[in-house]
Amino acid sequence: MTTVLVADDDADIRELVAFKLGQAGYQVVTAADGVAALETARTTALDLAVLDLMMPGLSGLDVCAQLRLEERTASLPVIMLTAKAQEQDVAAGFATGADDYVVKPFSPRELVSRVQAVLARAQR
Repeated sequence: MTTVLVADDDADIRELVAFKLGQAGYQVVTAADGVAALETARTTALDLAVLDLMMPGLSGLDVCAQLRLEERTASLPVIMLTAKAQEQDVAAGFATGADDYVVKPFSPRELVSRVQAVLARAQR
């Protein structure tokens, strides 16, 4: 089964995303902050991570950058999910190694579609 990490400090968003991805057939693990997200990525076999950009401890950018540095997680697909929609924010997300960038507020259906697309690209 495909396992997705959902890391967001907003419990409502975290639960909504986890619920929708679960409905789509994914196994979901969650984290409430960047430190927990990084630890989960290091200790759990993941297929994709959905990271909020602004989290306590470590930001989504910090987590993504660290994932790219570590051999075990260097190729883990990452989708940034954030309220930061400025051009420079999006550019920073991609420059850090994100595979996709979704702006809040978002459509849960669109997010599931983007997860599917990123996973499909990663399997090529």
